[in-house]
Amino acid sequence: MIAALLLGRKGSIGFPGKNTFPVLGRPMASYPMRAAHQATLVDAGYLSTDDPELMDLARREGFEVIERPPELCTPAALGEDAFVHGYRVIREQAAARGEELELVALLFCNAPTVLGETIDAGILVLRDRPEVDSAVTVSRYNMWSPLRARKVNVDGLLDPFVPFETFGDPRTLNCDRDSQGDVWFADMGLSVVRPACLEQMQDGLLPQKWMGRRIYPLEQWGGLDVDYRWQVPQVEHWLREHGVRPPDASTKTPLGREASS
Repeated sequence: MIAALLLGRKGSIGFPGKNTFPVLGRPMASYPMRAAHQATLVDAGYLSTDDPELMDLARREGFEVIERPPELCTPAALGEDAFVHGYRVIREQAAARGEELELVALLFCNAPTVLGETIDAGILVLRDRPEVDSAVTVSRYNMWSPLRARKVNVDGLLDPFVPFETFGDPRTLNCDRDSQGDVWFADMGLSVVRPACLEQMQDGLLPQKWMGRRIYPLEQWGGLDVDYRWQVPQVEHWLREHGVRPPDASTKTPLGREASS
């Protein structure tokens, strides 16, 4: 069995209500849900949440709801712990049916830049390469090279976030955004992982330990998880470029989902 596990909690400090915020006429969380349904290799979808509105949306989209414990719903709670909790619930349900959980596609309600075909591609990578722990979507953001990163010091001035010597002889460095080669970021759109990654979370690489240590990149462009309202136009552009169009207003339900889809 291959399951999709989606995370989304009710509280958000930077962008309240972001998970159900309308994006091209649909709640943001509906996009990763639909991608999971469009993936031909995913058998079932689950949402871990404490948000009644998200629960309603999930059931409309054919996802099973996992009610997340309160201690995993605070601003300080880690997504990795919520993933582990959800995984255990799914594993126990599968075992009760006599099924074994092969892989888990991990998704976020506020990360709509994912496609069903990408989920299938990640699954096939792990089936084809048993030495790989996970396959995750990455986007190239050379303008955010660590060489360009800064932090504010005690005097209120900028210092390099990472010592320049980390990148070699500082005399050979320059400000060109491509000078350090391509810079890939895990864009949080998708992580297809083996159960061992969630069972042995302590062995994974920071900062997203659920990815394990041998991580295969599923390259795309412009992916991100939305934490601020000003990021919405970027994901709407990404969705349009991937063929997504707003639904016909005459067929929408109050939550923004078409009555038949």
